[in-house]
Amino acid sequence: MKKNILKINKLSINTKVNNEIFLVDNISFSVEEGKTTCIVGESGSGKSLTALSIIRLLSPQLKMTGEILFNNNDICKMSDSEIRQKRGLDIAMIFQEPMTSLNPVLTIGYQIKEAIAVHSVLQKKEIENRVKELLLLVGIPVERVNSYPDELSGGQRQRVMIAMAMSCNPKLLIADEPTTALDVTVQAQILKLLDDLKNKLNMSMLFITHDFGVVEDIADDVIVMFKGKIVERGDVKQVLNKPKHPYTKALLGCVPDALGRKQLTPIDYVKLDKAIQRL
Repeated sequence: MKKNILKINKLSINTKVNNEIFLVDNISFSVEEGKTTCIVGESGSGKSLTALSIIRLLSPQLKMTGEILFNNNDICKMSDSEIRQKRGLDIAMIFQEPMTSLNPVLTIGYQIKEAIAVHSVLQKKEIENRVKELLLLVGIPVERVNSYPDELSGGQRQRVMIAMAMSCNPKLLIADEPTTALDVTVQAQILKLLDDLKNKLNMSMLFITHDFGVVEDIADDVIVMFKGKIVERGDVKQVLNKPKHPYTKALLGCVPDALGRKQLTPIDYVKLDKAIQRL
């Protein structure tokens, strides 16, 4: 039986201005070693805040309570220097929009090698070789090592973000909607790349998305979030084929089929809230 690499217990995130406003409300879940767990839900449901809390990158205007265990060590109790050692080395994150996450005045090669230089004892030549190896791994020609982000396409920039995240072979990769701005063909390539890297490195992945098509392609387990709470969780086949919660059913009702013959049903939030209250 595989162990849980990440375990979150009763995590809540609220504003310092108003203690009664919870953006993430008392959630608990775990990520198994070598598995992919998807968090799915609409914008504002608390997905990205949950991810940012794991690497302690929340806004100073927010506060969190609860327990975040990574390999049985509580991240919430770590000092700033301790969590900086974890970021990029043991836990890496692919952010939602690569163009705003990459520094426009630094070459992609320089940005990839930063984490390697911080977290390893490799010499300059070894680091340069590692950068080239990573570029090839994500399907970018080595000649582009001195290119700037604005010289690359959206798909290439996302691949650079993956190379940066994979530079130190993390045990846990957090991917925050990494395919949102990509066309369907590039999205499929990125998903396959991430899945191949996960299997090759026996890495765990926490994948955040609002797209059930992505969930079906990449997930082992699914967590559905609504208004800061977890409303359903389970094996991907179980959740997609036999959803139990009204919100999960409503989300799946908005997903078109491949042939375009399905009648799409927009979410009626008044009826949804009433259905949830009856539970």
